[in-house]
Amino acid sequence: MVNITISIPQELCEEMKRYSEVKWSEVVHKVLASYIDRLKIVEGGVVPMKKLAEKLKDSGVDTSSIDLEKAIKYYEEGRKLE
Repeated sequence: MVNITISIPQELCEEMKRYSEVKWSEVVHKVLASYIDRLKIVEGGVVPMKKLAEKLKDSGVDTSSIDLEKAIKYYEEGRKLE
C-alpha cells in the first residue's frame, strides 16, 4: 500500500478524535475507491442502463416500478451531485 497525506480542518480533526475506535484510514480508503468507481461509470458522459439500474438499486430504489420519467429525474439528480 501507498501512504498519502491529507489536510483537514482542525474542527474535523477534533470530531474524528471523538470516535477513536474508527479506523479513519479505512474510511478514507473506501470513500476514495467509491468515488473512483463513480468516475469510471460516468466516463464518456453516458451511464450504461445496467449500471444506472445497479446504482439505483444499491441506493434502495425499487427499479421495477420506476417509469422512464422518474429514471431520467434520478439520473439528472445524480449527475448534479458529482
